[in-house]
Amino acid sequence: MADLVYLRHSTDKQTDARQKHALKRLLDAGAPLYDDPATSSRVLSLDRAGFQRLLDEAAVGDTIRIADAARLFRSVADVLALRPVLIRRGLHLKVESGLLSGIDLAADDPGTKMVVSVLAAVLEFQRDMISENTKEGVAAAEASGKQLGRPAALDEDQAADVVTAYRQGAAVKALARRYGTSPKTIRRVLDDAGARAVPDDLSVLVDGDATTSRGHDVTVEAAASDPVVVVDVPGLVAEHLVDIADDAVREALQNGRTIRRGQGYSKRVTAPISVHKTMIEHSATALMASPAGRKAHRLHSDRVMSAAAS
Repeated sequence: MADLVYLRHSTDKQTDARQKHALKRLLDAGAPLYDDPATSSRVLSLDRAGFQRLLDEAAVGDTIRIADAARLFRSVADVLALRPVLIRRGLHLKVESGLLSGIDLAADDPGTKMVVSVLAAVLEFQRDMISENTKEGVAAAEASGKQLGRPAALDEDQAADVVTAYRQGAAVKALARRYGTSPKTIRRVLDDAGARAVPDDLSVLVDGDATTSRGHDVTVEAAASDPVVVVDVPGLVAEHLVDIADDAVREALQNGRTIRRGQGYSKRVTAPISVHKTMIEHSATALMASPAGRKAHRLHSDRVMSAAAS
């Protein structure tokens, strides 16, 4: 039975310093650390990459330690989704200090359920008030003629050149070096232009000619037998498809082999192209809610496209 430390902060301008100070005793003792940096509380805890990794590695009886409840959940919807998972896996959840420090927030009793639900409602109200005040402040600044945000790293001509170069095969990191900026900025420019987007018509993966996100022509000859291919499905995608109603998808995932990749994992699935296409369609909407989800969705789509083209 081990202690597992979880940290989260909302933006890349924030740090975990306060949380690490509150959890210093556990960290000094060597407790494993899991975190979700620059992750909004509007992303449900079960959809965060760091917390999913914690759940994957946790054993029955382990205790999840957080500096304050808002680091893990900040809405009633999040609590309603989170508590059954913790209870089913036999995990405990404790706040390290303050009024709630003596309570196991994952305990399966009516009293704890009530306390946690009320706490989540208060935290959700607090978050909404912060959001409302921020919007009012932005509106007032715009009305007074102030220009908000940082200046763009690339002008319009440079952004257009980046998109063109990417479609011709240039790598994101190479473009970042060329224009003296970060890969994150390059990816933002490409996403604004739709250069990395998955095609709306997913049938191109199996039915005809397609163009990859890197601009290379891919000719997919539709086989009447719906060819069976092997695709490594990212763990985040597989998690979203566990309860899907499609029997073929569920069976394919159940028969897949788990492949560990560093701190993450994937499912090596052997199935017809049509089944892989169905996975993409059913997981797309849910995965768009977070940066990690969007990345997993793009990676999965690219792998299916590559398998279809081979």
